Amino acid sequence: MTKNSDRRSFLKNSAVASAGALILPQIIPSTALGMGGKLAPSNRLVMGAIGTGSQGKSNMRDFLKLNKEVQFVALCDVDTNNMQQAKTLADAAYANNDCRTYGDFREFLEKEKLDAVCIALPDHWHGIIYTAAVEKKLNVYGEKPICRTIRDGQTIVKAVQKNKITWQTGSWQRSNANFHRGAELAINGRIGKIKSIEVGLPNGNRGIGTPPIQDVPKELNWDMWLGPAPKVAYRGVSHWNWRWILDYSGGQLTDWAGHHIDIANWGAGLEHTGPVEISGEGVYPREGIYNVPVEYDFLCKYANGIEMRVCNAARLEKGMGTTWYGDKGWIHVDRGDVLMASDPKILDEVIGEKEIHLIKSDNHWQNFVDCVRSGEKTIAPIEVSYRAISVALLGEIAMQTGQKIQWDPEKEEIIGNPMAARLLDHPYRQPWQLPTI
Repeated sequence: MTKNSDRRSFLKNSAVASAGALILPQIIPSTALGMGGKLAPSNRLVMGAIGTGSQGKSNMRDFLKLNKEVQFVALCDVDTNNMQQAKTLADAAYANNDCRTYGDFREFLEKEKLDAVCIALPDHWHGIIYTAAVEKKLNVYGEKPICRTIRDGQTIVKAVQKNKITWQTGSWQRSNANFHRGAELAINGRIGKIKSIEVGLPNGNRGIGTPPIQDVPKELNWDMWLGPAPKVAYRGVSHWNWRWILDYSGGQLTDWAGHHIDIANWGAGLEHTGPVEISGEGVYPREGIYNVPVEYDFLCKYANGIEMRVCNAARLEKGMGTTWYGDKGWIHVDRGDVLMASDPKILDEVIGEKEIHLIKSDNHWQNFVDCVRSGEKTIAPIEVSYRAISVALLGEIAMQTGQKIQWDPEKEEIIGNPMAARLLDHPYRQPWQLPTI
């Protein structure tokens, strides 16, 4: 093997460089069998999962529909109840009891020999665990938003680029026909030159005050759940409701930015850049432990003149979704197969052979599997997912400081405002650290 050999051709070569007899595990990664950097269509992708809560199990179910192409062999979670439920799903799919379980992602990554891993965790863990999985040269299906801070995102992107793995973000709207069609019409000028964009995200959660301190459930490793976040008493927010606490998430704004802002960027050709100026305001709870904005409204200006307004849906006439406004009309897309235009005839336009044809997928999970096999880029690669969430994170900084933020999208730096620049990163609780890539 030369130093330039692709990892898909020979994963974990150190495991076989032994003078003694080679003992293979019951299921070995397809990538370890060669194929010139690709997987044989007849070989199952050997997968694991880190994070088996609601979204983790949902992703597993979608991958298990492809069980002739994918096999889950190991799971990791800090909640043994969630992990056991996920193990039951995996074992039932393959009619065995073989799926292994772990409570610590470090042990999981060290011991398991995999082709890919599906990761779904609270946002504050993304920087460390995404980077750790990528540094093991695993292909990753990672949930959005890919990061809690700009620094986390920059590190993950660098790790993916360095290790040349296949990455798919769980921004599955890209694999829905109406979002693809709307974006393709917009980027091909069917509404003229795009002047502005509106992005409507869910209205914020108003909070529940301060729940009482509770005993930590026996199935939950609370200290490990907190990880790099500040150490606090358990108040029952480890599942789902962590979204409303800034130490772990940015609320509906960051939860949905990876969907509708991502689509906005896709249709406007902004996938590989960012705004140059961000300003806005947010309404924050006055009491209780829930402290993400319950209302938010910020404006992003781009170097090419486009302005993108991002706010909670109640503030917009069209509500939820993405609307591109051009000098010849508008196009609006949202979930529920919503696709509308200022003139319905726009929706019937044919995209010519020499025009822009956006990558197409009709199954987000199949697209990941196919791209691991082929080595091609997925429909939701790391770089564009980072650019989508960075818009929301910059909006968050503008709202928290109450200041207009100047941003250099090439250097990815806040200009002339050291205090605001400090918010590009959050301190980690020791001993957790984000690797330097």
